[in-house]
Amino acid sequence: MGVMNLLGRRLAHFLAQPRHHQARPSTSDPALLARTLRRGDVLLVEGSSRFSTAIKYLTQSTWSHAALYIGEEPLLEGGRPQPMLIDVDVEQGVRRIALSEFAEQHTRICRPRGLSAAVVEQLVGFMRARIGYSYDLKNIVDLARYLLRQPPVPTYMRRRLIALGSGEPTKAICSTLLAQAFESIRYPILPEIETVQSQEGGSEQRQEILHIRNYSLYTPRDFDVSPFFEVVKPRLSCEFDYLALRWGDDA
Repeated sequence: MGVMNLLGRRLAHFLAQPRHHQARPSTSDPALLARTLRRGDVLLVEGSSRFSTAIKYLTQSTWSHAALYIGEEPLLEGGRPQPMLIDVDVEQGVRRIALSEFAEQHTRICRPRGLSAAVVEQLVGFMRARIGYSYDLKNIVDLARYLLRQPPVPTYMRRRLIALGSGEPTKAICSTLLAQAFESIRYPILPEIETVQSQEGGSEQRQEILHIRNYSLYTPRDFDVSPFFEVVKPRLSCEFDYLALRWGDDA
């Protein structure tokens, strides 16, 4: 094992430790969150670890982690089905994980629109085929220095700092792997948009041409701000009547 690889693994273990005093409680009941999720949804997680702090600082965002919901299936062979995700962990790499792992954390559901069951299966298959890939440890080394002192990094440079990983095909970062998965089905996240004018039927038409950005430049917040993903709030997805709420000062 090389010196940099060993250093990266030790840093990953240190950075992955949760800091409970910084954790914000979940705004959704875990059972309601599970009922609301659909296969193919992206689940954003705020996170409270040292690594999460660096990601949120560099991206100026609430979200430090992203995972793909793949439906209910057993975690272990012969076990009972439960809501499952595929994500990328700094220590374990690409893995299947139970939704319950994020039950006490602040989350957000981002839902792509118009995907058929066959396309969702293709999306999930892309992620499933990469289970076992390791986390891009060079990304850990690149980010670690920003935890001890947070320099005034210009906004336009922050996204580039996230993309400093090695780029090896068997290594991954959570948001970049998800970006690759959606790229594989030609679904947009935050593409570059080119506006062109054309003549059709004797009249001038305005068209938008989408260009896919490099997947290494995507961060968890991009799924939140993307105009192509719907933000789904579990409390509002079921019948909600604010008049039926009971307040502590009610007679």
